[in-house]
Amino acid sequence: MARTRPTVADLRAMKGKRQLTMLRVLTLEEAEAAERAGVDIVSIPPTLMLDPRYRDAAPSLFSMPGDNFYEIGTADDFIRWSFQLYKAGADAVYCSASYATVKAMADENIPVIGHVGLIPSRKTWTGGFKAVGKTAASAMQIWESVRKYEAAGAFGAEIEVVPVEVADEISRRTSLFMISMGAGAGCDAQYLFAEDVLGSNRGHMPRHSKVYRNFAAEFERLQSERVAAFKEYVADVESGAYPEPRHIVRMAADELELFRTELSRRDAG
Repeated sequence: MARTRPTVADLRAMKGKRQLTMLRVLTLEEAEAAERAGVDIVSIPPTLMLDPRYRDAAPSLFSMPGDNFYEIGTADDFIRWSFQLYKAGADAVYCSASYATVKAMADENIPVIGHVGLIPSRKTWTGGFKAVGKTAASAMQIWESVRKYEAAGAFGAEIEVVPVEVADEISRRTSLFMISMGAGAGCDAQYLFAEDVLGSNRGHMPRHSKVYRNFAAEFERLQSERVAAFKEYVADVESGAYPEPRHIVRMAADELELFRTELSRRDAG
């Protein structure tokens, strides 16, 4: 039976009842795989949301396009950007810009997901890529950020690399739909990147990531096969093994004779 795509109201109604699953996917193939696997929510690049093939590939995925705030601009820019994505079939948008920007979009009835804890685009303020909220004072700052998102009208927030105890307490106390990335199972959804799940990430693997396949090794194998195939092609051309008779088209003998006669006549003239 085909799944029905959840709404914001559906996600709010599921808060505290079960853990949902969320992936960051970058391609149509990954989106289709998430659809077929029964993933609930995806974060996607805005360009993928605008691809007219996207909803055919992922009809039931609650889809949340997002980009860093400095890629988009002011509150007015965000509103125009979010309207374009909403028209294309987005269910919500991610926004790590100011609370005023979030409020401007929420005032236009655009469902917005904010971001608390470790925010990569603002990591300089919290000391780089490391856990946030390990002291009572910094944990209270996260809680205050959540309260500001509530006041701004956001419907949820990603909470990233925060102690599980802090995320638990905050999730129980807020009406926001809380998405855990490395913040434990006390939130409303678990969030991983597809590149980590698939093992295609060749760089740093975050503590919270879990690898289920080794695509990097498969990519290396495929690249070796590409090189080998190209070398064989080069060798075939150099030796005359390619093209073979089956790769070419022949002309009828009488037509070839007429063609050659005409060429000779023109050469002579």
